[in-house]
Amino acid sequence: MSPNRPTHSEGRTLRIRRIRQWIARRRTALVSSALRGAAYAAGAGVVGLGFYLIQQL
Repeated sequence: MSPNRPTHSEGRTLRIRRIRQWIARRRTALVSSALRGAAYAAGAGVVGLGFYLIQQL
């Protein structure tokens, strides 16, 4: 095995570290996207409730 090549466990650790760093950089965007999605879902729920209530009249 080459001394410059990481072992399987070291490669896995590096990959996990890279993923965690990416998530840390993207955390704000991910949270913003999740909140936006929740807002759209809540808005759709309110609109759906409005249509339901109108139909009940």
